[in-house]
Amino acid sequence: MSNSDFHLKNVVMSDGSSVEIEVREHRIARIGTTLETDLPAVEGHGAMVLPGLVDLHTHLREPGKENSETVLSGSQAAIKGGYTALSAMANTSPVADTAGVVEQVARLGKEAGLCDVFPIGAVTVGLKGESLAELSAMAQSAARVRIFSDDGHCISDPLLMRRALEYVKACGGVIAQHAQDPLLTVGSQMNEGIVSSRLGLKGWPTVAEESIIARDILMAHYVQSRLHICHLTTKGGVELVRWAKSQGIAVTAEVTPHHLMLTDDLAESYDPVYKVNPPLRTAADVQALREGLADGTIDIVATDHAPHPAEDKDCEWSAAAFGMIGLETALSIVAKAMIETGLMDWDTLVKRMSTMPAAIGGYEDHGTLAIGRTANFMVVDPNATWKVDRNHLFSRSSNTPFHDFTLPAPVIHTFFRGVHVLRDGQLTGLKYE
Repeated sequence: MSNSDFHLKNVVMSDGSSVEIEVREHRIARIGTTLETDLPAVEGHGAMVLPGLVDLHTHLREPGKENSETVLSGSQAAIKGGYTALSAMANTSPVADTAGVVEQVARLGKEAGLCDVFPIGAVTVGLKGESLAELSAMAQSAARVRIFSDDGHCISDPLLMRRALEYVKACGGVIAQHAQDPLLTVGSQMNEGIVSSRLGLKGWPTVAEESIIARDILMAHYVQSRLHICHLTTKGGVELVRWAKSQGIAVTAEVTPHHLMLTDDLAESYDPVYKVNPPLRTAADVQALREGLADGTIDIVATDHAPHPAEDKDCEWSAAAFGMIGLETALSIVAKAMIETGLMDWDTLVKRMSTMPAAIGGYEDHGTLAIGRTANFMVVDPNATWKVDRNHLFSRSSNTPFHDFTLPAPVIHTFFRGVHVLRDGQLTGLKYE
């Protein structure tokens, strides 16, 4: 008997049905209402068992920026939030634009042993937007990269974007675009609108996002390649993606938890914890994002977990770094924004936070809770609450906008490849080896 053999009892599925789950040799061996077994029992206390969450947009910072986060600390934050798979963005130092760097990130993920870490490869060399990176080499490397992104830097050159879409088509990959026209956002600090005018902060107009989305949708259709829109934030962007899908264009889109919950008026505090790129938008945009996620126009939730050391956020607004952390709070924020408001049920949440991101990334061991599948799942209590304390997070950074929030649905247990890596909300010290 290995440390991945156990019997999870007294839990319910996302549809409300009561189940027990038997795990042997890292896989789900049986699912039933009552199981006779000699395996050690894990008590679920009537909580809900879900497939492990999958994040297609995480900044783990390693190599090079370990004062913000490491692959290990990011993995710990992930399992605290119920995630069993992360896609690590390429803006490391050195940039993940070669086979060597993406393989290093993948190796660090395996050494951590808490969740799967899938490197995202840079589209351009050094994220500079001048020439294509080693896309084929990264795709053929041991890391098997399938998602490529210059996130944080828009691929604004249309010819370069076309070539990138053509290259990834050959390997079944996808370009994940940070939609931001750089010429329309020079020096931008927050959403352009009434609040930015009142505060005297340079505005980030919605058209800077929507114009790139529109261009790239047409480009993806012309090339017949896959496009993924990172962190969608505007009502107009939702409508563009909705139109593209109605035309059968191969586009997917994500929204972050913070863009489902927070609005630009929070900048009136001048607290840089609310400074993020793309910026917090208006209440009307938030409502459109929620509706788009509910009806499937927006395919997935992705955290855009962006850790920063205290010195990069505890300063005046204009000097502060963009970004928020989100791995540990994502599930609870989506539950509050979407389930408590009646816009979504738990089955749909599973599709948006596990099944669909796993499908987009091609992560075959994730996204499904079924007999014979790898035992990547978590247990959440939808009837309980927890209070966010930035001083007691698993992430190495504390730049959460949800400090002191009381949120629903704390994660109780997380199982990665059958190993019980999180028990009663705490690290067990176990890992998959």
